[in-house]
Amino acid sequence: MKEIELNIRIRAYRYEELNEADRELMDAAIDATRRSYSPYSKFSVGAAVRLQSGTIVTGSNQENAAYPSGLCAERTTLFYANSRYPEEAVETLAIAAKNEQGFLESPIPPCGACRQVMLETEERFKRPMRILLYSLHDIYEIRGTKDLLPLSFGSEFL
Repeated sequence: MKEIELNIRIRAYRYEELNEADRELMDAAIDATRRSYSPYSKFSVGAAVRLQSGTIVTGSNQENAAYPSGLCAERTTLFYANSRYPEEAVETLAIAAKNEQGFLESPIPPCGACRQVMLETEERFKRPMRILLYSLHDIYEIRGTKDLLPLSFGSEFL
């Protein structure tokens, strides 16, 4: 038997420690939570991406009474960015979430389906995207999707 150890690095920042560009992006994700359509779960998620040109694109989760028909904020944002700006790589993705009591105490990670779309976006542009996860206490910075999805399924398996 052999053992394989996988390591990831997450940096935890306070909002005040972020540089101006990251604060602007995080604010856009926070603001996007207001445009969430989440009447069933009451869980509002906002996402914002900064493209290599500096353009910021936002999105929010959109629910449906037929639950599988909804879409997460991350995928809404990435699909829009990739269709509207097909030649521009995503530099950074910021995600914020709140429930009926307000913004969360701990950062939430993207779901598995969103991680797969994030991975495909990175493969499309042949570069990782930084990921910022917001909470009231910390903002996690992750180097790229492979840190969230270390044993990932990508195009190299097809």
